[in-house]
Amino acid sequence: MTEEMLPPEKELTKKEQKAEAKRQKKQQKLQKKREKAMKHRKLLFPANRKGKHVMHLMNFLRFLFYPIHFLAYPYKLYGHKKVGLGAYIYFGNHYCIWDVFYPARTTGEGIHYLMKESLLYVPVVGYWARHVGAIPAMRDGSDVRTLMESMKVLKNGEKISLFPEGTRNKVSDEEFLPFHGGAALLAIKTKTPVIPFVICNRPRLFHVTHVMFGEPMELDEYYGKRMTAEDYAEADEKLKNRLYELREEHRAYLASKKKKKKDK
Repeated sequence: MTEEMLPPEKELTKKEQKAEAKRQKKQQKLQKKREKAMKHRKLLFPANRKGKHVMHLMNFLRFLFYPIHFLAYPYKLYGHKKVGLGAYIYFGNHYCIWDVFYPARTTGEGIHYLMKESLLYVPVVGYWARHVGAIPAMRDGSDVRTLMESMKVLKNGEKISLFPEGTRNKVSDEEFLPFHGGAALLAIKTKTPVIPFVICNRPRLFHVTHVMFGEPMELDEYYGKRMTAEDYAEADEKLKNRLYELREEHRAYLASKKKKKKDK
C-alpha cells in the first residue's frame, strides 16, 4: 500500500487534545514522583560479622506490629518454622495484608518482599517498603527489572518472599488463584532453596489461623540444564502442588489429633 493509499490520520478534537495533554502531564508527574521516591531506596543489606543480614527498620516494625497482629489475628505455625542464615525464597498463598508476618516469624534476618509497584509511592507504607528493600513487581510478572533485582538480592545471600497469586485471594478457601511464574526461574538461576508455606485457613478476626511451612525445596534436578519455557512451567507446578500437599498434610494431622482426643 502506497502512502497515497493510506487513510489520513484522524485529527483530535479540542476536547481530545485537552484530555491527551492532561494524561501526559499526569504521566510526567507520576514519573517524577517515582524518581524522587526511588532516589533514596535501599535494596541490598550487607551481612554483619555473624553473617546475618539485618534490617533495623524491619526489626522495629516487628516489635511494633507483632503484638497487634497476634491479638487481632492469632495464629499457629507448624513445620519448618526456624530458617537459618542465607538466601531463601519464601513461596506461599495470600489472603490478607497480615500474611507478610508469617515468613518474618521464621527468621531474625531481613526479608525482601515482592509487592505491587504502586505501593512503593504511597505515603508511610511506601517509605517503609522502600527502606526495607521491597522489590516492585508487575501484576503480570513480566517485569524484567523485578527478576534482576530479585536475583541480585539472592546472590547477596538475602531472603525474598513472594505470593505467586499476585493478589489477595478473595474468591476461594479451597483453590488458589492462578499462579504467576518466576519463582522457579529465580530458584534455578541462583540455586536458591524454596521454602513453601501454606496459610491453611482464611485469617479471621480473633480466630486462629494455621500456617504450615515445608522443608526447603532444592530444584537441583534443573541445575545446569538448558531450560525451556516448559521446564520452568513444570518446576513452578511442582512448587504449587507442594502447597496443596502441605495443606492436606496439615488437615490429616488435625484430623488425627481430633480422633486421638475423641478416643481417650
